Amino acid sequence: MRILLIATAFNSLTQRVHTELRERGHQVAVQLALGDEQMRDAVARVDPDLIICPMLTRAVPADIWSTRTVLIVHPGPKGDRGPSSLDWAITEDARRWGVTVLQAVEEMDAGDIWASVEFAVPDCGKSELYRGEVADAAVEAVLLAVQRYEGGLFTPEPLDYARPDVRGELRPFLKQEVRRIDWQQDDTATVLRKLRAADSQPGVLDELYGREFFLHGGHPEDELRGPEPGAVLATRDGAICRATVDGAVWIPQLRPRRTPGGPVTFKLPAATVLADELHRVREVPVTPAQAARRETWSELRYREEGDVGFLEFAYPGGAMSTEQCRRLLAAYRTAAERPTSVLVLGAPRDFYSNGIHLNVIEGSAFPALESWENINAMDDLVEAVLTTSDKLTVAALAGNAAAGGLMLALAADEVWCRDSAVLNPHYRLMGLYGSEYWTYTLPARVGAEQAERLTTEALPVGAQHARRIGLVDRTVGGDAADFRRWVAREAARLADSPELTGRLVDKKRRRAEDEEAKPLAEYRAEELRRMHANFYRTGEPYHALRRDFVHKVCPVATPEHLTGLLGKPE
Repeated sequence: MRILLIATAFNSLTQRVHTELRERGHQVAVQLALGDEQMRDAVARVDPDLIICPMLTRAVPADIWSTRTVLIVHPGPKGDRGPSSLDWAITEDARRWGVTVLQAVEEMDAGDIWASVEFAVPDCGKSELYRGEVADAAVEAVLLAVQRYEGGLFTPEPLDYARPDVRGELRPFLKQEVRRIDWQQDDTATVLRKLRAADSQPGVLDELYGREFFLHGGHPEDELRGPEPGAVLATRDGAICRATVDGAVWIPQLRPRRTPGGPVTFKLPAATVLADELHRVREVPVTPAQAARRETWSELRYREEGDVGFLEFAYPGGAMSTEQCRRLLAAYRTAAERPTSVLVLGAPRDFYSNGIHLNVIEGSAFPALESWENINAMDDLVEAVLTTSDKLTVAALAGNAAAGGLMLALAADEVWCRDSAVLNPHYRLMGLYGSEYWTYTLPARVGAEQAERLTTEALPVGAQHARRIGLVDRTVGGDAADFRRWVAREAARLADSPELTGRLVDKKRRRAEDEEAKPLAEYRAEELRRMHANFYRTGEPYHALRRDFVHKVCPVATPEHLTGLLGKPE
């Protein structure tokens, strides 16, 4: 079928639906919901058999949904309605939730139901839930709805609150008055729910040191305690720890409240935002090995199971600043010195990495210099992985990866990927040539022609397509917990394999041959020459594109590479 996706943004869920539909042979085009006329023009141009809206914050014009079938993906169970569905689910500690695909009608979220899929809600933030369980359920529901629509025999179910399986309700927009934390009354569990329900957007409005900030993200702390609830007890790697009435929580990011007429504000590491206020607050470090045995916040965790080491890293939004890259490099070097034969890299769930940290770069005094420092720190990390010779490295992608973050994964000997991951092996949309040794690793995996196509077309790649073209080695289904268990099992098999010694010998030989043919230093120097120009040369688009991305400036048109009908990937 010809399917048109109409979405507020080409976000992770829209990309996932895009790749899954194409994988099943449908022709898919995308239109951003920038205005009614743009949507009408897209419908006239594409003439779709079906319109699907994976993520939409404005209504589709009546003249579209009244003449064509338009399916809305709503992140709530049957009967749930309103703009703050996931926020309410986490705030009220729902143990089960769902995603419903319903037909667009005049009343929002009230149309006939084409499909609904439920899931268990883990203890995590809204954005992580959205990219994980919600995205999995949404894809399952969308594919079921598409199958039913194609069959032509299915009659969608009218919304009927008298039915026993319709347990949702109409909920209002979740305002800051409800989100607000009462530090003198709310226990740790309540504080965490409020923080997690707003971790990406909009944050929880609060006051610190006489100023108003939005708090983003929340993680429990098992040891630190303070006499005054709400007080800042400690810092760690950019995050702050605040006391509650019965414990403490870590908050990784803050966003200053925008003043009337003032500049746009955006999320940054909390300790960076409060740098002038924290001179009397102690830094409380934790090693990756210690963090793995505790319930505390840390970007890095390291554990061992037999001959396998697991270095886990998780960053808000998947972005890695200069300092985060350096900390990860130090942890990697420590892990590489351990007497293991296999080293697994990656987060237990959610993002692998999206590369350099655009928010930190935007917030720096000298963005070009910080960009240069950040890309060099990424290169140092990738080089360390590429030159590890005495053990096999595995990149385990439980979630999405993009740009330099994906190239970090490609530096490993093997790349294992959950079926739901979406990969973006390109830099072009940010006006960058790219580094992280991609000119060495990407063609080696997929060939020069395919590497050129991936980096210039700038389209998301689904896991199955990635496996077919050699971008990743292995894929497996299941949820994040299933993937983690599968990775542990397969890594143990790899470590116990009788072929391991031979593989390590071959690895050293290939690296020596590649180095003789063209040293890694040459790849890096060539890439960085292009990146230096992107950062410093007059007229380069990178700084404006980065600024628009960080400040969430709405595009004026749908990018051309998304507007045409695209069929099944090769």
